[in-house]
Amino acid sequence: MSRRAIIVDDSATMRHMVVFALEEAGYAVQQAVDGQKALNLLSHQRVDVVITEVNMPQMDGITLVRELRKLPEYKFVPILVLTTESGEEIKQQGRAAGVTGWIVKPFDPEQLRETLGRVLPASSADVAGE
Repeated sequence: MSRRAIIVDDSATMRHMVVFALEEAGYAVQQAVDGQKALNLLSHQRVDVVITEVNMPQMDGITLVRELRKLPEYKFVPILVLTTESGEEIKQQGRAAGVTGWIVKPFDPEQLRETLGRVLPASSADVAGE
């Protein structure tokens, strides 16, 4: 069974780049254009990892992280921020909200896949070497 991810970004181009990078690694990827749409989607489906931009309309990424961390099923799910924001103040807000990791755009697809490999627990198939 493939891992499930969601990319939350108001840029269609960025979503497609992330989808391509993750599907190449065997992920099934959902997409949302802002935090509110992601929250609505994630209230009905479960994913193994959330990747979100910070700056979006309707609901920004930091607010999305806070809202997801309130839900029992997302308390420990890795949440990565993929953004152009690199200031220490915004990173601190992210950490306080419950962000697992921070990647600054432009991103390297291999770096993204390696980061996911570090933050996601090994599945039984990974352990068995399948």
